[in-house]
Amino acid sequence: MIDEQTRKAGATDTTPLIVDVDGTLIRTDLLFEAALQLVATQPWNSWKLVTWLAGGKASLKKNLVDAVDPHIASMPLRAETLTAIETAKAAGRPVWLASASDHRWVEQIAARIGGVDGVMGSDGVTNLSGSNKAGALVERFGHKQFDYIGDHMVDMPVWDAARRPIVIAQSGGLERAVKRRFPDAEIIARPRTPIRPYFKAMRPYQWAKNALVFLPAIAGHSIGDLAVLLAAFMAFWAFSLAASSAYIINDLLDLPGDRDHHRKSKRPFAAADISIPRGILMAIGLMAAAIFIAALLPLEFLAILLGYVVLTLGYSLFLKRQMLVDVIILGGLYTIRVLGGIAATGEEKSQWLLMFCLFFFLSLAIVKRCSELVARRDAGKSSPPGRGYAINDLAMLLPLGAAAGYASVMVVMLYLSSPRMLSLYAHPLRMWLICPLLIYWISRALMLSNRGEMHDDPIIFALTDKVSWLTGVAAAVIIAIAI
Repeated sequence: MIDEQTRKAGATDTTPLIVDVDGTLIRTDLLFEAALQLVATQPWNSWKLVTWLAGGKASLKKNLVDAVDPHIASMPLRAETLTAIETAKAAGRPVWLASASDHRWVEQIAARIGGVDGVMGSDGVTNLSGSNKAGALVERFGHKQFDYIGDHMVDMPVWDAARRPIVIAQSGGLERAVKRRFPDAEIIARPRTPIRPYFKAMRPYQWAKNALVFLPAIAGHSIGDLAVLLAAFMAFWAFSLAASSAYIINDLLDLPGDRDHHRKSKRPFAAADISIPRGILMAIGLMAAAIFIAALLPLEFLAILLGYVVLTLGYSLFLKRQMLVDVIILGGLYTIRVLGGIAATGEEKSQWLLMFCLFFFLSLAIVKRCSELVARRDAGKSSPPGRGYAINDLAMLLPLGAAAGYASVMVVMLYLSSPRMLSLYAHPLRMWLICPLLIYWISRALMLSNRGEMHDDPIIFALTDKVSWLTGVAAAVIIAIAI
């Protein structure tokens, strides 16, 4: 479409093409990205966002430029806009970037894509948006003497002043409004609202972890009680919704790190398939639903769930950057799920079960870190940003993972020797067969991690690995013949 109109205008057409940045050239918003990076990297300075905003949006953006690096080089670009830019450059037309973002950020983006003739942006005093942008462009290029690509209702005054409106339609409402006002406007990208990215952002495969709330009832042989089963199911959904909310918050706060990762770069927020404001609303809604369900269970469960939420937020904001503290917290979060199951179902607390979970899931958390480091090592990359580990820490982390894993097996052995064990199983000696299975599975996970053949999320590995399934089935059979 752009090629045809360029030919119609003639080879001598030198009308500038002006391109918006946020949502138009990049698929995300620099202001939201920078604000999240301030919260993620300097949580103690988050309160400054309010005082900076009180001075106006331009002042807010200026202060954010001074405070954080939003990692512009890794932000996803919009293919349709890049095509329009390349077409204009091939026709000999000048291309300018004009954005409400601070001019220093706009200059970085211009340097990234290359071939840009000039930039315009907010300067700390004037927020270059809407009528301000329209006035600045008319002053520089003249009324109806430029074409403009934008993506938001706030661009209406700019399209009024442009020769030809070119639109990235972020919503059906925007497209209809533009077509009513500018019948000849060119729509080069239309809204896509598939459900899949939202579902993916919730990471439903991670809900498998929350099956741990059933473990106390299974270990106590009361899983057949309908009241206990119902309470466990409610606890499962409360933890699942709360966990999904926490994953969304974590993804929003770790956008640069995810974009620098071979797999995580495809996550919905890293790829900008879902906007940051919608992600925030999702997180709030999911957390509210989780708390509502938890309020229907015993008060102790609600307290445990809230403690889980606080710990996950602390992990996302600060603790995940602390060497070894992060893996201990991750292991603890698994154990908290077991505590939640105990509180929801009224089962007796078992120190054996809690100790096993703490060591076993600490081992899995270390395997997760090792897999990430091995992947970066094999890809020739440096140590991961925003983490407390270096590539050469693998020599220490793998033995630590083995020690924690084998400690969990030792807890099982001690439990199998306890009087409690004799009262629960008709054939307790058969339960000892579980120990070699655990040793095998843990050792294999560590070996695969060291080889770079382990998925960097052990839960996905366990759910998709045939050997893991066979090991689990074998363990279930052993328990069945021991009862």
